Amino acid sequence: MVELNAALFAEIFTVQAVAAYIAIGIVAGFLAGLLGVGGGSVLVPALVWAFKLAALPGQWNFRLALGTSMATILFTSVSSVRSHHLHGAVRWDVVKNFIPGILLGTLFGTFLARHVSTTFLIVFFALFMGLASFQMFFEYKPKPGRVLPGRNGQMGVATFIGTASSLVAVGGGALTVPFLVWCNVSIKNAIGTASAMGFPIALGGTIGFIFNGWTAPGLPTGSLGFVYTPALLFTVVASVLLAPWGAQAAHILPAPLLRKVFAAVVFGIAVNMMRGVF
Repeated sequence: MVELNAALFAEIFTVQAVAAYIAIGIVAGFLAGLLGVGGGSVLVPALVWAFKLAALPGQWNFRLALGTSMATILFTSVSSVRSHHLHGAVRWDVVKNFIPGILLGTLFGTFLARHVSTTFLIVFFALFMGLASFQMFFEYKPKPGRVLPGRNGQMGVATFIGTASSLVAVGGGALTVPFLVWCNVSIKNAIGTASAMGFPIALGGTIGFIFNGWTAPGLPTGSLGFVYTPALLFTVVASVLLAPWGAQAAHILPAPLLRKVFAAVVFGIAVNMMRGVF
């Protein structure tokens, strides 16, 4: 029995897979701190690639990447938001109004993710990212008098963001940042506030992916529903260490450059995902 467990351990934790998980965590953690996107926009396609490298059965790989990404963001968001808070860049009044809608939307989104096709999820992911990057890159200027809606309006927006974010397993920044900028919140405050949205989105999303994947047949050893714990372990360690560095960089870079970086990273991910489909 000991030999069997040792063989299974060696099969799960191959050198290539562990190195891939650590590298993914480093990049995702830095970008989570820098852009407030939770790291999921990097984690999802990268984890799909890493799962192929680890020779996992392919039936559930995309959903495992979604769930594992959400679980990683639970930890990364805490590290990231702490750094942004120290710079005074988190609008906690907005966070408070968003949280109920975020939680409702993420739970609904994970239910949808269990019952729609993988191709639809990937296309939705790519279009979702592409739209956000287009708006940010061309620096669409909001009307000077536009402000954030009231509490109920913010909750409604948050419900949509939570649903969309859980479908593509991102921390919400890809929609939250453009929305806040559209309402004349500064880019640095928008990123800081979006980083705080990552935790409630990830909490609702992680619970949903565990629950909806609990009875899925053929999941690889080490899965907790649609969360693959071997990958989670290494991506969390790396991403938590790098997220504060990304947050620090966000407050050093000039705002126009930060907007361009946000748009370029997100657009590149969208193009890569669409290429995988077609």
